[in-house]
Amino acid sequence: MIEIANVTKRFGKKIALNSINLSIKDGETLAIIGGSGSGKSTLLRLMIGLIQPTEGEIWIDGDEISKMNEDQLQKIRLKMGMVFQYSALFDSMTVGDNVAFGLVEHTKLPKDRIRKIVREKLNQVGLKDVENLMPNELSGGMKKRVSLARALAFDPKIILYDEPSSGLDPITTAMIDELILATQKNLKVTSVIVTHDMASACRTANRIAMVYQGDLIAVDTVDNFRKNPDSRIQAFFKASGQI
Repeated sequence: MIEIANVTKRFGKKIALNSINLSIKDGETLAIIGGSGSGKSTLLRLMIGLIQPTEGEIWIDGDEISKMNEDQLQKIRLKMGMVFQYSALFDSMTVGDNVAFGLVEHTKLPKDRIRKIVREKLNQVGLKDVENLMPNELSGGMKKRVSLARALAFDPKIILYDEPSSGLDPITTAMIDELILATQKNLKVTSVIVTHDMASACRTANRIAMVYQGDLIAVDTVDNFRKNPDSRIQAFFKASGQI
């Protein structure tokens, strides 16, 4: 479980998040939506410990991480996988080396075992025989899959997705959505998806949370979210063509 308790984040005088309370259940998929600058990506970065809250607590699987040092945080991050907005692959490394990067850096596994894990994780995301390709030889959708394979390398309990459909065409976006659903179903992971794509959120999530100007204004099931009369929520649906 992820528990966000009374979390405020300030950058100088700017309040990015204002007293956020949010519980994410084991095994569920929660989509966090909001416009640009709403604070949704800041919330994701807090969950993985890339930044610390100004106030409040963040609990990851029973551990409170907001006061941890980098070594302590690294142990927590091994339970988590992150799929970055633009895949964040190392251009100078092959696909295989990208997927293996965390295993090489943070384990003492032998090379043959790491190679086996790399193949397994690439197969899980529907990619075969691509280990020796370079990132610039891949399509945008393939890069997202490689990024997910890298996130899966440690068999995490939690996967965080930062704008997984960003820069993708509608058909590729739908394929990535199906991959997110299959990963959750097959591996029983807890998934948190930060997105501005309401259609994607509705396809993938059990619940949706909306952040508006630093405030968490609603958390509910997809069906109940559609019925929420809040004009800010309805405007988001209408703008995305969902109603």
